[in-house]
Amino acid sequence: MNRITLQFGDITQLEVDAIVNAANEQLNGGTGVDGAIHAAGGSQLLEECLTLGGCPTGEARITNGYNLEAKHVIHTVGPIWEGGHENEPQLLENCYKNSLRLASENGIRTIAFPAISTGAYAFPPDQAVQIAVKTTKAFLEDNELPEKVIFVCFDQASLAYYEEMTILQSNALHD
Repeated sequence: MNRITLQFGDITQLEVDAIVNAANEQLNGGTGVDGAIHAAGGSQLLEECLTLGGCPTGEARITNGYNLEAKHVIHTVGPIWEGGHENEPQLLENCYKNSLRLASENGIRTIAFPAISTGAYAFPPDQAVQIAVKTTKAFLEDNELPEKVIFVCFDQASLAYYEEMTILQSNALHD
């Protein structure tokens, strides 16, 4: 069964159990996907986020989805790229592991991820995609939930990295 798919579009419009937010440590909304999720989710999303006491890099927190199509938002804080010398790859891997763990623990059947840390945080997209795919595949091999993971690409460049990874890792996005 194919449990990982690619989709081009706006993550805030997806009807899934959870979308993942590439958040900041304060969980107070920001730019890029974080700003878009907070804008679409409404003021109640921010209010709930502010009760969580923040989120360290590499960890994840879950909230309701409020005005979003998704029932829940899993907020994870990706690393800011510092040349790869500040444990950035491991921290990014932790973002995916912790988000997927929270999804599994909360009965999330369908989850959508943006390309975490590849925007304002400047993580090299080719490396980020490799970490995302490898970590997700490893998690799904040992867990029944989530049943479906969607990597959502907001632009053609991001989509191209995921498509290239699909070709390089024979059937990496297909079980």
